[in-house]
Amino acid sequence: MYLARGATLMCGITGWVAYRQDLGAEQGTVDAMTATMSCRGPDADGTWYAPHVALGHRRLAVIDLAGGEQPMTTEVAHDGRTVTLGMVYSGEVYNFTELRDELRRRGHPFRTDSDTEVVLRAYAEWGTSFAERLNGMYALAIWDPRIETLVMVRDRMGIKPFFYYPTTDGVLFGSEPKAILANPSVPAVVEANGFQELLTATKTPGKSLWAGMSEVEPGTVVTVDRAGLHRRTYWRLETRQHTDDQETSIARVRELLDDITRRQLVADVPRCVLLSGGLDSSAITALAAGQLADAGRKVRSFAVDFVGQEENFQPDELRGTPDTPYVHDVADLVQSQHSDIVLENAVLTDPDIRRKVIRANDAPLGGDMFCSLYLLFAAIREQSTVALSGESADEVFGGYLWFHDAEVQQHQTFPWVAYAVSRRGDGPFSVLRPDVLQRLDLRGHLHDRYAEAIGEVQRLDGESDHECTMRKICYLHLTRMVRLLLDRKDRMSMAVGLEVRVPFCDHRLVEYVYNTPWSLKIFDGHEKSLLRAATRDVLPESVVQRRKSPYPQTQDPAYVAALAEQTRGLLADRHPVFELLDRKMVQEQAVQADGAARRHLEQTLSLATWIDLYRPEIRLG
Repeated sequence: MYLARGATLMCGITGWVAYRQDLGAEQGTVDAMTATMSCRGPDADGTWYAPHVALGHRRLAVIDLAGGEQPMTTEVAHDGRTVTLGMVYSGEVYNFTELRDELRRRGHPFRTDSDTEVVLRAYAEWGTSFAERLNGMYALAIWDPRIETLVMVRDRMGIKPFFYYPTTDGVLFGSEPKAILANPSVPAVVEANGFQELLTATKTPGKSLWAGMSEVEPGTVVTVDRAGLHRRTYWRLETRQHTDDQETSIARVRELLDDITRRQLVADVPRCVLLSGGLDSSAITALAAGQLADAGRKVRSFAVDFVGQEENFQPDELRGTPDTPYVHDVADLVQSQHSDIVLENAVLTDPDIRRKVIRANDAPLGGDMFCSLYLLFAAIREQSTVALSGESADEVFGGYLWFHDAEVQQHQTFPWVAYAVSRRGDGPFSVLRPDVLQRLDLRGHLHDRYAEAIGEVQRLDGESDHECTMRKICYLHLTRMVRLLLDRKDRMSMAVGLEVRVPFCDHRLVEYVYNTPWSLKIFDGHEKSLLRAATRDVLPESVVQRRKSPYPQTQDPAYVAALAEQTRGLLADRHPVFELLDRKMVQEQAVQADGAARRHLEQTLSLATWIDLYRPEIRLG
């Protein structure tokens, strides 16, 4: 089998459009904005200026290592003269080979093997309608001097982050908020609506933690010209009739997964797979191993584990079994070059690691899942530059326990919130001071955002009430929850310069599975029936029969004890975090220092660290 060669780069992008300024005089500020993206792009940097625009780029080279430098420009004819288009681009387009062939037939010359050049020339050929032709994960900005317009485009599922901040005479943008916050004109302010989004995990499309800042919504083109800002949705998740029977549906899922995996294995640098021993990552590992074996190569696989995990493991409702035995079953079957990354609790609770994680997030998100992902990715980056992940399969195929909980299905709120409250008996961030909770009105925010979200769902003619309910639940996961997880994956991986690809987020697969009836998604009485049936021929039977188990967490009591000790230090120092948090309640959690207190201690330390790093002005009204 021939694995096509192409060009890809994971990067950090930033830029500034100002119609009433000459940005050539702002090079110091543009350089500072670009420098904040150095972790995302450790291999090279560059800036480009034209009247009223500055573009900045940090590059992580993955394919066509010499030919994909950015910002990239191309010349086009306009009104009898030649003008220059400029672009910064983060991500990859998996169908760039077909696009390049078509563009060549239309007369476009190519001087590199990079998909960056394909994307830029696609815009030159088709204008903003080029977005509909792209298959991949990307955030890109193009300056078009013919119409004095900045064009910003984000991929359909929101895999790559993209933020912007309108100004009085243009816009600032960046892969992450930190690039925008590096501009002296942007104050680090967080208002009530930003905290509401953070604390309720609703991930409303377009919203940001930081005041005045927005995200380019997934599947959207945002243009900025002298008249202002304009948005156009080029893709949304739509309801369609599913006519394939069970056998055909299974075959189609496998066909798509084979094609997606083949495309996403393309790289000129060391690549690997993330293997947890669950169905999702095991399926990607097995498919990748088979395709690489056809080319005479072996796949590399990595798994995370914790010191003492086997001794400390206690099964619960979410995690019935430890991961390692299943990981090794898969690695042995597919003969991968496997490594277990074993993390120590002292590192998981290291304040310096927490600072790096929160700096990567630009938000007070620094619990052990974030820290362990960061450490896992950092260890992998020493040996590989590209990794394939099983992320998002639970959202696509309906894998979470709450999909199958009849009580949760009846709740008029986000299912993951309903499930957490039903199991823990408290709401999001319950260690907040009562007066802060009252001002934030998190319950009202959840109600309004839920109503907005399900209002987007199109019901199929003749669809039963139960099928409609499950369609809504699937839609919420694919347009809200998945973006929380994709953001976590991107921030933690790019903080160490590792590119993580997510095959299950290919929009063709998402559209197809979303429109299969719920009864077909669970046809064998188990979660993720379609995925299991489509890949069982390449999996060990132990994994085929394994029930859903989330990303692992350490269960060592020493982890919580370390959190409690650090929290007691905050209490003694009278940290400003207690202007938001209930000091007495936090103190009780630090004394309790058990598994139930774990989440509250992580939240307290993360919020305090974020305040120390960003010194935000908090306006709750």
